[in-house]
Amino acid sequence: MSFRVATFNMQNGQPWSDVDPFPPVLDLNAVVGFLKTLDADILCLQEVEQGHDGGMQVDPPPNYTALRKAFPGYDSVFSYPLKNDTELPFGLGLAIFSRTKLTGFQKTDLPAAELEFEFAGKKRRASPRLLLEVLTTMDGRRLRILNTHLQAFFMIGDSSDAHPEQRSIVESRLRAVGGEPLILAGDMNSAPGESIVRQFEDAGFRTVQNEEVTWRRMPFVTDHLFFNAPLSPVSQRVEKTDVSDHHAVVADFEFL
Repeated sequence: MSFRVATFNMQNGQPWSDVDPFPPVLDLNAVVGFLKTLDADILCLQEVEQGHDGGMQVDPPPNYTALRKAFPGYDSVFSYPLKNDTELPFGLGLAIFSRTKLTGFQKTDLPAAELEFEFAGKKRRASPRLLLEVLTTMDGRRLRILNTHLQAFFMIGDSSDAHPEQRSIVESRLRAVGGEPLILAGDMNSAPGESIVRQFEDAGFRTVQNEEVTWRRMPFVTDHLFFNAPLSPVSQRVEKTDVSDHHAVVADFEFL
C-alpha cells in the first residue's frame, strides 16, 4: 500500500503573475482548489500566513483556520516562527495536514543568522525559522514527518554554506531518529552550488528529485521531499501551478 505526500510553499495565497511579481490580491480559494487536486494523504505547507512589517502575527491565523475548514477530514498542526520586529512582508508559518491522526507534535526554533540587509528602504535582520515534527501511522507503520522553511540567504547576498546553523539543526534531528521511517519536507531555499542536499544525503536521506525547477522567480530547485532507507518512492512529480510562486513536489511512498 502506498501513501502520498506533498510539499508546497503556498506564498500565503498570493498567486503568480508574469506581469506583476507581487500581485496585491490574495486568492486562498485557488490554493485550496489546487491542494485538493493533489489528493495527498499528507500535506506539508510553508508560508501559510502573511508576514507584516513590525513582526505582527495574526492570531488565530486566518489562512490556517480557513484551510482547516476546507479539509475537514484531515488532522493538522500549525505554528508561526519566533517574531522578528523587522520581518519582511512575505509568507511565514508552517502547517502539516494528514488524513491520519497526528501525535507527538514538536517544534524546534531555528535561530536567525547575525545578518542585516536593506529592503524597501529599511534595515532588516534575518529571521528565525522553524522545524515542525509530528508522528502518524500509515498502513500500520509509524511514520515521522518533519516540515521546514529555511532562510533564503541567496536573496540577501549570502549563502547557506556560509551560515549553516539552521540546516545543521535539521540534520542533527534527522540523525537522532536512527532508522525510523521519516520524511523531511519543505522549502530548503538552496541555490545552485549550495551543499544542503549533499549534507542531508550524508545523514542518510535522499530527495525524490533535484533536477526540475520548483521556484518561478529563479531557476532553482528549492522544494524537497527527503526520505530515509525504510521508505521507497514509487512515483514522484513536480506539480506546476500559478497559485503561488512555487510548484508542489508530490511523491507516493511505500514502506520497505
